[in-house]
Amino acid sequence: MNRTTLSLIAVATALAAVTGFATLTAPDSTGAAVAQTPALLPVERTSQLCPAPSMSDIAETTYTSFTPAGTSGSGTSGSAGLSESVVTLADTAGNTKDATKDAQKDDKSDNKDDKNDAKDAKSDGEKTDSAQDKAFLALKEPGKPVSAEASGAEAPALVGSADGRLAPGWTTQQTTTVSVGGARGLLGMTCAGPDTDFWFPGVSTEASRQDYVHLTNPDETAAVADIEVYGKDGVLKSEVGEGIPVPGRSSVPVLLSTLTGETAPDATVHVTTRTGRVGAVVRVADEKAGSDWLAPSGDPAGRLVLPGIPADATDVRLVAFATGEDDADLKVQLAGADGTITPAGNETLHVKSRMTASVDLADVTKGQAGSLVLSPVSSGRAAPVVAALRVVRGKGANQEIAFIPATAPIASRATAADNRAKGSTLSLTAPGAAAKVKVTSSAGTGGGEPAVQTYTVKAGTTLAVTPPAPKGLKGSYAVTVEPEAGGGPVHAARTLALPEDGVPMFTVQTLPDDRGMVSVPKAREDLSILGD
Repeated sequence: MNRTTLSLIAVATALAAVTGFATLTAPDSTGAAVAQTPALLPVERTSQLCPAPSMSDIAETTYTSFTPAGTSGSGTSGSAGLSESVVTLADTAGNTKDATKDAQKDDKSDNKDDKNDAKDAKSDGEKTDSAQDKAFLALKEPGKPVSAEASGAEAPALVGSADGRLAPGWTTQQTTTVSVGGARGLLGMTCAGPDTDFWFPGVSTEASRQDYVHLTNPDETAAVADIEVYGKDGVLKSEVGEGIPVPGRSSVPVLLSTLTGETAPDATVHVTTRTGRVGAVVRVADEKAGSDWLAPSGDPAGRLVLPGIPADATDVRLVAFATGEDDADLKVQLAGADGTITPAGNETLHVKSRMTASVDLADVTKGQAGSLVLSPVSSGRAAPVVAALRVVRGKGANQEIAFIPATAPIASRATAADNRAKGSTLSLTAPGAAAKVKVTSSAGTGGGEPAVQTYTVKAGTTLAVTPPAPKGLKGSYAVTVEPEAGGGPVHAARTLALPEDGVPMFTVQTLPDDRGMVSVPKAREDLSILGD
């Protein structure tokens, strides 16, 4: 019998560094399996996807990338960059075509001035593989954000990755301003990693809405995705939502209303992949209330928190979906500056299994920033749900919308990039016990010194603050949130408000944990595998 030694610790550690999860057991002196105590280590590699930001010729987009400084054990070297991907249009039969080439043909035929030609140089001419692989936005070191700008409808979708010391907590913000037209608004989103399952409560197939599901594939091989749409009575009929191809290193926008002939003012989209993995996000354009991105809701759960409703919200609409076999009866509460209250007339919401439910909460914040808290009406088994808020600021022709999906508490750290000298508000919610939170504002993209401040969030409240201003700020900066040990769970969101011509343009990004650290088994000794 030959004795072969294999370091399972090394295998598990490598697996965790990429996937974020690993477990390992080892025998004790009696031969029984004993779980090893896990250790927290920084991730070694992470990836991000940013969809094409707009179809408007007057759109102005800023991409801001950042990795927090001070992650112990992350090494001294690393790289982080995002490169352009091809935008591919999908028709109602599931066929796709390269929209980038169409845009290039249009560029050659259009009579543009020299300034626009210079800005759009990356979109003109034939795109080669080497051009796509060249970094559009590259980060050099932790603690110092970098930014890049793009104009018009040809602003690219981006795919990329970070490794080494730039991987833990790597964050990229995409912010787009469209000043006029049906897609007018401030559109913001945090570029996210690929996955295989996404929920989007809050979409619509009404004629006044143009909701595009953007599917972005970071890999070289094609992915195949399915899109299901659920209304108040269940799944909407569709013959073209299955088997949507997403070519390698490409982004495919799918207009939701082309997938079904049924009209649903409030609906939920479920995106899954049959093969491969994608990033998914929904771009919403409302002809009366502007536009913004709708990010996926957090994982289905019986208790949800939707943080960051602005104090001056004029209308708030809750959309929820029960993902399991059981109906959900939810208690609706608002965690505000002075405590948690129940909105009069909207104390509960019944959500039928595999159906979408909604309720208009009007101006529920009444001049104080808050966060919505959903929990089971009765104790016992809680039916899993996903949820999102449609939030309106302003009135009449000067309305603007944003979306707030349910988000999990911050386990260790979370970051919002692209904060400006004016207009950023940080919302911190402690739905349970009180918590202390360390907030760090980074140096700016053009210079400045970091600033740090610690806040106390009382139990059952939402604290809305302006992040500490970096000294000598030039450009935009990142805000990193770290709950201190010993307190209750903290949910967070960042609002960026950039009013223009009387329109209160704004966007809200929730702050889930950055997953910069992973649990791996502690290495006590090499384990042995006996073989013939």
